[in-house]
Amino acid sequence: MRREHNRSRREARALETRSVTPEEVGFAAAAQIGRLRTRVRGCGRKVQETRYLISSAPMDQLDAHRLLNSKRGYWAIEAALHYRLDDALDEDRSRVRSPRAARILGMCRRLTVSLACAWLKQAQKKNRRLSTRDFQDHLKAHGLAAAFALINAKKPSAWRPN
Repeated sequence: MRREHNRSRREARALETRSVTPEEVGFAAAAQIGRLRTRVRGCGRKVQETRYLISSAPMDQLDAHRLLNSKRGYWAIEAALHYRLDDALDEDRSRVRSPRAARILGMCRRLTVSLACAWLKQAQKKNRRLSTRDFQDHLKAHGLAAAFALINAKKPSAWRPN
């Protein structure tokens, strides 16, 4: 049963969903599955992909359009948070193995990303894209005094660009 068909200039998508039982697909609580076919064009190449989606929500609660939106939401999280953690903060190469230490470092990295996002909102300049690395450079340039002031400030204005 075809539930969603969306075409745009750069990407064509077709999502087919159907109701299933957990026994049919081997996933506990599965209520529906979907097959997402995409055709992406860019940089002089065409790529066709098929992805399979599974959800515990029945079709009457999560239609194809909302299922596509939740799929897109996953990539928004990946792009916004995990890219910053992996690329700018190099989290994937961490050699910490203690669960407690890894959790604390993870919280510190996420705090850094949160502070960087707030700084970036205020520091955006015309025709220049700033990144988490720019935030780190800003802190380094100020001898980490801005970071210390931010932690101890009643009103968090220490991170604002000059």
